Amino acid sequence: MEITGKMLRDAIISGANNIQLHKKQVDELNVFPVPDGDTGTNMSMTIGNAVTDLSRLDDDVTVGVVAKTAASAMLRGARGNSGVILSLLFRGLSKGLADKVTANASDISAALSLGVEAAYKSVMKPTEGTMLTVARVSSERYSELLAEKDDFTSIWTDYVSSAEDILSKTPEYLPVLAKAGVVDAGGMGYVKIIQGMKAVFLGGEIIGGSDAKASQTTSKVTNIAGTVDADIVFGYCTEFIVMKNNPNQDALKLRAFLETIGDSIVCVDDEDIIKIHVHTDNPGTALQEGLKYGQLTKMKIENMREQHTHQIAEAEAQMAQADSALPRKEPEKEIGFVAVAAGDGIEELFKDLGVDVVVKGGQTMNPSTEDILSAIHATPAKNVFVLPNNKNIILAAEQAIPFADRNVIVLQSRSIPQGIASMLAYEEGENVEKNSVSMTNALDNVGSGSITFAVRDSDYEGHNIKQGEILGMENGKLTVIEKDVNKALIKITKRLVKSSSSYITLIHGSDVSESEAQQAYEQLRAKINDDISIVLVNGGQPVYYYIISVE
Repeated sequence: MEITGKMLRDAIISGANNIQLHKKQVDELNVFPVPDGDTGTNMSMTIGNAVTDLSRLDDDVTVGVVAKTAASAMLRGARGNSGVILSLLFRGLSKGLADKVTANASDISAALSLGVEAAYKSVMKPTEGTMLTVARVSSERYSELLAEKDDFTSIWTDYVSSAEDILSKTPEYLPVLAKAGVVDAGGMGYVKIIQGMKAVFLGGEIIGGSDAKASQTTSKVTNIAGTVDADIVFGYCTEFIVMKNNPNQDALKLRAFLETIGDSIVCVDDEDIIKIHVHTDNPGTALQEGLKYGQLTKMKIENMREQHTHQIAEAEAQMAQADSALPRKEPEKEIGFVAVAAGDGIEELFKDLGVDVVVKGGQTMNPSTEDILSAIHATPAKNVFVLPNNKNIILAAEQAIPFADRNVIVLQSRSIPQGIASMLAYEEGENVEKNSVSMTNALDNVGSGSITFAVRDSDYEGHNIKQGEILGMENGKLTVIEKDVNKALIKITKRLVKSSSSYITLIHGSDVSESEAQQAYEQLRAKINDDISIVLVNGGQPVYYYIISVE
């Protein structure tokens, strides 16, 4: 059996729909009781980012184009460590199927192996018992099956069964999973995706997502249909793909030209193609300009006043997405900064320290690689330092490096206090290399604490935790469980203070009032050596009642 592009396209869409349907179930597998159970959400958003692009591909598309389209969109939309790893697994699929019109069982085996290899390389210290193990062992089993039979549908069925089996054994690798009585969340997410793909490979039916059914069956949207004539400024929706003459050609120049003749412009490129969408009254002019960059294909021009309502709605959504992007800025200075943070006060603090662009995000709301890349390009500097400020955002930030048009240095900041300390260590006038060293060294010179709450009952590392209890984190490790927020705050801060400590920054979140924060400050002040300065800041952050920085 040969796998066609249509089959692969529909299979990936089905896999995306299946993880979307089960994302809450995957989120709830997180054994750590703090509010960070977003593995299912991150994986769903990552593969979901490919669905729109895949849906636009014709039925006669090749498997190579499908795999490349999916991998590119997933890499741009990758969120969290699980999302990045998932995108790399599909990147392997893209490499393995490059330039192929159809694929056989052997082709898929090689592609799966490439994906596993890339995913393992992306993690500095791979932990077995995670989605990495599920992907690796099932891929190895696929190769074994290939030696026994050549029927793809049978092999894929057994491949999925193998993944389900190794998923059930992940608690044998990680005692923390066994104690909690759950399997690995990322592994479960991967299984849901390949199960969704199996539905297409075996029966041709795409599993419907919770939102997919409504969008597929709704053909009329009254509020748009009733106002379409009045809202349209440019009459023709023009789409085409440019097959580049030169991989180094700058698509931004083409976009700039299109902005002079139309609006609602989407311009996406890689080393091979430039994909264009524009609303204009002069579609011929747009095509003529595109020819300067290479041959044209997949050309489509539609009179927008005659389009079906759901097509108009899609164009409106694309326009809104384009409008929300950060404005690109050309480098004007040597060094600039991007930081990830949540909370108006914390965002303002980073800007006061010299950060050019703050990406909204953090715990439970991991920004995508594309979000971070957009912020990098909106920073007017030749060299851009990126501060992820969360361990689950570092990988996504690093994936942006090869796509940036300027030098990017991702610092390994795992908390807001580390990010602040790193910015304070920046020395204006020094070169990139020296600042990279000094800012990295600063990460280890600050103690980071946080106070949050338990989202579920849990037996974690010897702690019997009840939902709603207050949790104190010391440099990312759970060390304090309390009933009272202020008691947890005092305990964690005292644990972080060393004989050399001289400065404490206490950042209170959106769930703490000014009067409550002042009371906590006074109680802490009474328990801490007078030689140590304490500063209270309204960070406005979600999830954490307090973030503590001790230097």
